[in-house]
Amino acid sequence: MAQIKTIGILTSGGDAPGMNAAIRAVTRSAIFSGFKVKAIYRGYRGLITDEIIEFKTQNVSNIVQQGGTILKTARCKEFTTPEGRQQAYDVMRKHGIDALVVIGGDGSLSGARVFANEYDVPIVGLPGTIDNDLYGTDHTIGYDTALNTIMWCVDRIRDTATSHERLFFIEVMGRNAGFLALNGAIASGAEAAIIPEISTEVDQLADLIKNGFRKSKNSSIVLVAESPITGGAMGLAERVRTEYPNYDVRVTILGHLQRGGSPTAQDRILASRMGAAAIDALLEGQRNVMIGDSNDEIVYVPFTKAVRKNKPIDPSLLETLRRLSI
Repeated sequence: MAQIKTIGILTSGGDAPGMNAAIRAVTRSAIFSGFKVKAIYRGYRGLITDEIIEFKTQNVSNIVQQGGTILKTARCKEFTTPEGRQQAYDVMRKHGIDALVVIGGDGSLSGARVFANEYDVPIVGLPGTIDNDLYGTDHTIGYDTALNTIMWCVDRIRDTATSHERLFFIEVMGRNAGFLALNGAIASGAEAAIIPEISTEVDQLADLIKNGFRKSKNSSIVLVAESPITGGAMGLAERVRTEYPNYDVRVTILGHLQRGGSPTAQDRILASRMGAAAIDALLEGQRNVMIGDSNDEIVYVPFTKAVRKNKPIDPSLLETLRRLSI
């Protein structure tokens, strides 16, 4: 630990509400523990192009309530190459950065794992993604805010769905993970969720039409994970028009609405706890781990588990949704 004097921090991949709270917590916890903090702008790209400044306590004042990330974020193809990672390491050494805290999703932490192995750099990851798809943590930073945004949107769509007696497919983010769709459906009182985790087992649309709608219901709302495995909301709507033409179907794609907005109290607290825990992990000599939340306790999850294992859906939630949609 005597070798670590300066910690670099970056945000990478898609932005998520609560990232700023995490940046604040990492910065202030590091300074409190005697470290210098170097802020790296625009993720791994900024690490390659040398967009780095020193952060003091005042640099992270008044940001806990802000959505997005003050450090900006960017995709970086160069970092996927050995040459790009060599450049990143050279810049890191130039600034005297001895360890990194990386805030991002599975792609960001996968890049961190490769970089750490190649150059023996101590790296701690924070799970910053609205998808909630990282293994080893009950919740990711940004997930709760996105879930509340989905609920808010569906509540308003229901008004027009009921007025016009329509079937609405509402597409939410999540890629190949159905956490937002499933829990968003339960929270908003939707009739069903179509998620990638079970799309290969059953024809969810056929099953839904056959069993999921009572004749007494004159409107229905179905949340759909954006994954190509599900066909997406547009693909499902086209199937309905072809196979079940008696339904008046409409589509709403929430898109980047889900990523924006001020983080909820839960996301601010989670991000703050995880940010402080990242510094604790480095003080304890941990490396190549993601900070996780398990049963409201902070845990250290090896990168190999966090990014390589699929996080399972709780089947009891599917049963709950099925029961409540009658």
